[in-house]
Amino acid sequence: MDLRELMEHCRGKNLYIQTHNFPDPDAIASAYGLQKLFEHFGVASKLCYVGKIDRVNTRKMTELCGITMYAYEELENEMQETDPIICVDSQKGTGNIKDLKGHEIACIDHHPYVEVEGLLLHEVRKVGSCATMIATYFEELSIEPDTITATALLYGLKMDTLNFTRGVADEDIAVFARLIKLCDQELLGRLEHDSMEYADLRAYGSAIQNIEIYGRLGIAMIPFPCPDALVATISDFILALDAVEVAVVYSKREDGYKFSSRSEIPSEINAAELLADVLSGYGDGGGHAFMAGGLIPNANIAKLGSDPDEKLKELISNWMLR
Repeated sequence: MDLRELMEHCRGKNLYIQTHNFPDPDAIASAYGLQKLFEHFGVASKLCYVGKIDRVNTRKMTELCGITMYAYEELENEMQETDPIICVDSQKGTGNIKDLKGHEIACIDHHPYVEVEGLLLHEVRKVGSCATMIATYFEELSIEPDTITATALLYGLKMDTLNFTRGVADEDIAVFARLIKLCDQELLGRLEHDSMEYADLRAYGSAIQNIEIYGRLGIAMIPFPCPDALVATISDFILALDAVEVAVVYSKREDGYKFSSRSEIPSEINAAELLADVLSGYGDGGGHAFMAGGLIPNANIAKLGSDPDEKLKELISNWMLR
């Protein structure tokens, strides 16, 4: 089934577009862009997620772009089992997206392919951002996105590729060339600035204080809860150290230990494989070769023994020495 057929299938139904948990700018941009594209053809939808929009840049993005998103708790009573769900920037079975009450019919993602049965559309492309995929749909359907949509998609693309320094494909560059002519550059500038909150400094300080270097590996523990996006940002920060080529950062939260990994040598050290292997038997991990995430739920922390931090350092450093 192609995108036009998918739209027709959803026409007149209570359609939901779901991002991964704790959506980042790329997930928000992708969901919003797809919503606006469907809206162009008279197909209405609601954007939803599990968790929180808990970073200053994501809150600012929804406010400045006028994007309405609903936490699942706000929709749980109205959503029916037969209501169609399209997942963007995520695929079920990856550990970072909750299975909601409705019926998943499609997913559009740029992470490695995960086998999911019963989908009408399952498209995965090896590009730098999911926003790139949504922007190409506009192009393929000969539709020009409005200024706000173009700006949101461009911002999502820039954020997920770290300003075109990681995971960039030719398609990302082509999309940038189109969107830069359509976006509101003043709005884009506002989105890109003031992206850190004062409270974030405590997390950076803790990571700096706790970092340990094992050859080219840097591991940092944050002993208090941090949002997913902040853990990922601090992982990028640790990777910027001259001696570090692979970074692993984790935060101790109410739901367990949240991990983020980064690799600047993905052909040699695959960040997704690192977390998937290290967390196997304790939790879940996955993502891209150059960046990945994972979680050990609280119920499994005891499996790490009397000193979980030392056990994690041992597991990660041993994996690096394989």
